Amino acid sequence: MIRGPRSVFQSLILIALGSFVLASCTEKSEPGDAAQRAYFDHAGRDDVLGGGVKMVAIDTPKGNFKVWTKRIGNNPRVKLLLLHGGPGFTHEYLECFDAYLPGEGIEYYYYDQLGSYYSDQPDDSSLWDTARFVEEVEQVRQALGLNQDNFYLLGHSWGGILAMEYALKYEEHLKALIISNMMASIPAYSAYAKTAFKATMDQAVLAELQSIEAAKDYQNPRYMELLIPHHYEHHILRMPAENWPDPVNRAFKHMNPAVYIPMQGPSELDTSGKLEKWDRTADLGRITVPTLVIGAQHDTMDPAHMEMMAREVKRGRYLSCPNGSHLSMYDDQATYMEGVIRFIRDVDSGTY
Repeated sequence: MIRGPRSVFQSLILIALGSFVLASCTEKSEPGDAAQRAYFDHAGRDDVLGGGVKMVAIDTPKGNFKVWTKRIGNNPRVKLLLLHGGPGFTHEYLECFDAYLPGEGIEYYYYDQLGSYYSDQPDDSSLWDTARFVEEVEQVRQALGLNQDNFYLLGHSWGGILAMEYALKYEEHLKALIISNMMASIPAYSAYAKTAFKATMDQAVLAELQSIEAAKDYQNPRYMELLIPHHYEHHILRMPAENWPDPVNRAFKHMNPAVYIPMQGPSELDTSGKLEKWDRTADLGRITVPTLVIGAQHDTMDPAHMEMMAREVKRGRYLSCPNGSHLSMYDDQATYMEGVIRFIRDVDSGTY
């Protein structure tokens, strides 16, 4: 159809209006686009070729090794290093942070400790020592360029022990500390286990588990057959094991017993390894950086003890996950992640 002059004029008006609206939308989106570009800016980074992965060389009393790290994002003010549990587990179960931290503009680092799946795994049990792991974290910090103006440290479970020990020796490098699902005393944990989750377990099941442990028959398939439905699904991750997320399953699959057993011991109901007598309760008052302590109602760790920890450190805050267990970043995820993000925001803004 041939358009008349009025039709052409109307078309020109519509095109002009469309261009104005498009320009307006573009202008409004620029701040967000700029922030996103800044977050994913990798200029000057030495980890670009590997997609953020950097193998960090560490020096130990038994030689030089490499540990695996991976950076996500870019934020000069907020850099969060994640310490996984175990000992001997992997960063993998912490991958749930991917759903939350990028949207908040938080730069964060996954890290497999020496002996864990993605890092070197030397066959020398003398390396599985808390003080040596602390020195390893310090070498990782230096290699990643983290400092007192931006270094946030989150340790979960055994990683919480490592985070506390690091803070007690190297606090001058920290901006803030997050202790997740870890008590300050293994003897206190063992005492809690007797009166809490052991007491509430089916006693016939507990007796069979203890019989297997007494015989040191930990490879018996029956051990895990009992543990998963009667303990793990109640106190480790409160959902049916067949529904556990892939990152959790991969972390369990890749766990290194050569690290775990010497430090934790073979029992899943108690601690008998090198950590058996570890206790830093009396030293909590020496931690002066802003500190978030995370506890969960159904955890293997006593939530009342962890609330006490938040009071004992100089600048503590307690985050309770009422529906959570040991992996409360999964079974009480919204509470956990919102609490972590709020803490980081408050410290970063100077309102903490």
